[in-house]
Amino acid sequence: MVPVPNLLAPLLAILLAFAPSSSKADDAGTASAGLSAERIWRRGEPGDPGSLDPHKATTVIESHILTELYEGLVILDARGRIQPGVAKSWSISEDGRLYRFQLREDARWSNGDPVTAQDFVYAFRRLMDPATGAPYANILYTLKNAEKVNKGLLPPESLGITAITDHVLEITLEEPVPYLIAQLAHLTAKPLHRHSIEATHGDFVHPGRIVTNGPFMLADFNPNDRLVLVKNPHHYDAAAIGLDKEIFIPLEDRSAALRRFLSGEIDSYSDVPVDQIAFVRKIAGERFKLSPNLGTYVYAFDTRHPPFDDARVRTALSLAIDREFLAERIWGGTMEPGYSFVPPGIESYGPPAELTFRNMTPFEREDRARALLAEAGYGPGGQGPRKVLKAEIRFNISENHRATAIAVADMWKRIGVETSLVATDVTSHYAFMRERPPYSLLRYGWFADFPDAQNFLFLAESGNKGLNISGFSNSAYDALMHDAAGEADATKRTALLHQAEMLLLQEGPYLPLMIFKAKNLVSPKLHGWHENALDTHPGRFISIDP
Repeated sequence: MVPVPNLLAPLLAILLAFAPSSSKADDAGTASAGLSAERIWRRGEPGDPGSLDPHKATTVIESHILTELYEGLVILDARGRIQPGVAKSWSISEDGRLYRFQLREDARWSNGDPVTAQDFVYAFRRLMDPATGAPYANILYTLKNAEKVNKGLLPPESLGITAITDHVLEITLEEPVPYLIAQLAHLTAKPLHRHSIEATHGDFVHPGRIVTNGPFMLADFNPNDRLVLVKNPHHYDAAAIGLDKEIFIPLEDRSAALRRFLSGEIDSYSDVPVDQIAFVRKIAGERFKLSPNLGTYVYAFDTRHPPFDDARVRTALSLAIDREFLAERIWGGTMEPGYSFVPPGIESYGPPAELTFRNMTPFEREDRARALLAEAGYGPGGQGPRKVLKAEIRFNISENHRATAIAVADMWKRIGVETSLVATDVTSHYAFMRERPPYSLLRYGWFADFPDAQNFLFLAESGNKGLNISGFSNSAYDALMHDAAGEADATKRTALLHQAEMLLLQEGPYLPLMIFKAKNLVSPKLHGWHENALDTHPGRFISIDP
């Protein structure tokens, strides 16, 4: 296969760029001697948050920030383990449908107001209210009447959440599920400060307006520059928090992020330019952390319109992709070839289902791909009644995504497909996904909100309008997911989810390419940073050398 051209500057230019910076001011805003004593974590991120409203956010970038601003009933610690948050304890009824939470009396909002059970009731009702338009609402369809409320069939007051007292909260479920507590660590399950939201008529996500209850508060936000968080003095654990400030710096260019990390301008970054991976490994050494991660890298088809409403076309394009080449050559071994939609490593699920052609030779795959395209009316050169299949891949700008798209286009060229590429910045890319005009394919990545296969497979449910970006609709698939949701027996539930994944792979609305590994650059000055499968690193557990 023709190698993908080097998309970055020559290695010599990169080496020169690592010379000490002559900038008069640190880009993270700490150049002046007066700030030298502050304990500041400068966090590089691949882009800006699209929203700081927990009910409008969907991306990992937003999750990282909202985890610092808000604290739910439970939290994830530095190793990705569930710990008590605002809820200091909880109990579960014998039938698994009723959860009672005892809240901390010392939990406070950033303005000093107490955090109460009513704050959770208000937030959960707002999440499910169809007027909110929360794209992630269905993650908590586990709550009684949640789906009916979200679809406008019942009023928000009928949702299965009740404030018994200021410090006792009850949640009632539709069916018992094994992952409810893990779900409650998600960004959608945070409390909200009702008075400040209503006082600003919903326009509350700005410095000076937003009232939060997490370990940090929003101090400043300049898009394309930085987002600044400062320690919340009203947080019950403020005395134990080792950071004074976190500065999130948007750096979509992985090469620029690497240079700034190596020069000490940022203390961490969650990606690397993989076509220079050998250089990264050599120069970063132990500062480069590569670890298992529950995430899947896919291309989503727009199944709402021809030609990608045809499963034969989708399968043909999937057959033609050399996933080992992508993972090893394009991504330098920092990814695994992806033949499943659910990533390996979820203990309750076991080995995921896989594409049936995994063990076919490349030649057998190409022959089968050409045959399927011919059946669908497409062929190289458009001979006879057949026409050339044209595809457009949309992706957010980065060296890694561009190199992947170029390699895939080259693979598809071998079976007679003409491919064009469209690159946009990360904010525009996610905005496109939310608005969802017609498209061919777009790059999509999904990381586990909690370690359960349902958290991946629900992306293809026809009722998941906010996150099913492929527009896939299949009644048999929906039925399997519905049956799995109501199945109390763990073995039977897992079997149903495996059936659903196999059907999803057969229909192919999402084209699995690779399984993510976490790729982090971490300064040795950071303490309390631990590798974990969810790749979560809350600032409240981090300290930093001055």
